[in-house]
Order: sequence, then structure tokens, then C-alpha cells
Amino acid sequence: MKNTALTDTHVALGAKMVPFAGYNMPVSYEGVNAEHETVRTGVGVFDVSHMGEFLISGPNALALIQKVTSNDASKLTIGKAQYSCLPNENGGIVDDLIVYQIKEEQYLLVVNASNIQKDWDHISKYNKDIGAEMRDISEDYSLLAIQGPKAVEAMQSLSSHDLSEIKFYNFIVGDFAGIEHVIISATGYTGSGGFEIYCKNSEVKQVWDKVLQAGANFGIKPIGLAARDTLRLEMGYCLYGNDIDDTTSPFEAGLGWITKFTKDFVNSEALEDEKRRTPERKLIAFELGEKGIPRQGYNIVDGQGKKIGEVTSGTMSPSLQKGIGMGYVPKVFADVGSNIHIQIRKNRVPATVVKTPFYKG
Repeated sequence: MKNTALTDTHVALGAKMVPFAGYNMPVSYEGVNAEHETVRTGVGVFDVSHMGEFLISGPNALALIQKVTSNDASKLTIGKAQYSCLPNENGGIVDDLIVYQIKEEQYLLVVNASNIQKDWDHISKYNKDIGAEMRDISEDYSLLAIQGPKAVEAMQSLSSHDLSEIKFYNFIVGDFAGIEHVIISATGYTGSGGFEIYCKNSEVKQVWDKVLQAGANFGIKPIGLAARDTLRLEMGYCLYGNDIDDTTSPFEAGLGWITKFTKDFVNSEALEDEKRRTPERKLIAFELGEKGIPRQGYNIVDGQGKKIGEVTSGTMSPSLQKGIGMGYVPKVFADVGSNIHIQIRKNRVPATVVKTPFYKG
């Protein structure tokens, strides 16, 4: 089990630690509902240093990224980021990721912790013919997510840059918390605004301490992975391993918007054909009409109790105070407003297909 550079800090703060993607990670400090509310209404800080980072450089860097990712990275400019995915050869998804253009011929790929080796091997396979420079810097860098509507105001004293000027999915490389060169990125996985800060492991303790000091007057608190999950689910954001995986296509998962056929990429011909045919099943979002908590793996059934799918992610929404979830169903059940049921133990609980995000704060 790997530790992040802040593991001892989390333990000292009383965090409940759990194994996650090969790392010892804080799942909660004071409880998921309180932490969730802190991010929705104020500001919280997450240690998400388990995420992976690959540096792709050189004159062939863009060619490699265009080959392995579904989105069109040629649209990036220095200081911009892009959500994308790595399609596999069989119609599924190797991983979802964020691509940052750092310099003219340098890109940062941020991948999921559980997929670091798999992603590296997949990209390396295609790089044999392309010849970009690849570096896995995952072990050297830490990542903090400072999230919530008060994040900009609370963190402004830590940087000479005007943080309010950094637009969504844009970033700067600048000073923050006394460190000269960190990435300050207006991205996140919560839907409540804020930043993600990339810095070296040797710098992250200083950044963490100063973030908590600067945010003290704004009620900042450390937040664990449990609240990260409820926050992302309220927004309808996919979690790799739950809602997308090696067997789910971007079109089934509602990720057609990051799948651009302006270029040739891995399995693009088959995916373009699938887009024309429309997938037989779709990832839907649903709300329960009665009390209950839908959990991953619970059956989705029709009115007669026949199984039509499975819940891929589900929880009791702290913001909405009702059960919400996602799962794949045949397209005939996928229209917004469709009635389905979730099998919760012996009960068939009625649910309605809804649009995401669930939370519209």
C-alpha cells in the first residue's frame, strides 16, 4: 500500500484511512454529509495525490495524444485543459483523463490512480511508431483539490495572480503558497468550483498548511474520498471502474461530446459507426420516488420485476435528500421521464430517469 506525502498529516487530523487504488487514503474526517455540505456552501481541500501524471513532450507529442485520445487535442493552447478518454480497440474505454498543454510541445496527462500502469502500457504501445518523449511523474507530484464557491476568495492571498481570472478548464503555472512554480488549474470533480493544485511531493506539506491557514476564516475543512464521491455523483460525473470501463463505449456513457471524428484515433472507425447506429444501451441517471439508497450492483428492473440493468453508482444525495444513481439500461428505457425500479433487497423501489446534473446549485 502506497502513501501520499500527506498520509501522516491525515492520520494526525483523525481521518479514517482506507485502501483505495493501491494507496492509503482518507475516506472521511468528520463524516460524509458534513464534508459534502462544506464543499457545496464554502470551501474544502482534498488530497488526491494518488492520481497519475504523464508528461508527453517533443515534436511528436501532439501526434501521440491525437492517436490515443478521443477528444481533439489540436484545439488546446498553452494554459488550457481538456477532458478526454482513451478508447481501446474493442469499443470500450481504457481510462478517462484530463490533457493539459503546458508548453508548445509539452502536455500533461492526468489519469486515474487505479489505471496508471494500464494507461502507460496502452499509450506506450502506440508511441512505438510515433516517438514522443514520455515520462511518468506520478510518484514525484502531489495534487490538492480546493473546491467550493468560496475557493477563489479564500485562496487569493496565497498567489500574486488574480485567481478569479482563471476560467473553467484553464490553468496557469505560477506562485502559490510560497512555492514559485505550481499548476493552478480551474478544474475539479465536485461541480462547486475551485482549483486543483499540482506541486512536488517535497512542497505539498507547505501548500496544505498554508491552504488551511488562508481558508480558516472561510471555514475550510479537509475533505475525504467519500464526500468526493457523493459530490461527483450529484453532478452526474462518471467514475472509472463504476460508470465507465473497458466494456463501455463513449456513446453508451454519454461521452459523445468528447469523441471527435475530425482525426484518426484508436478504434475511431468502429466508434463512428456506433454513433450512426445509436447504442443499444445507455447510461442513465435516476432518482428514487420512495425512501431507499441505491447501491452499486443493485438490479434495475422493469415494472414486472424483470432485470434490465444494474446500478453503476448510487447514494443518498446529501443535497437533495433522496436516493440517486446511474446505470446502463436498454435504450427503450433511457428517455428522461421513463419509469424504472431499483431492486433494494426485497423491495422494488420506483425510480424516474432524469437529466444530470442532479444538483443544480
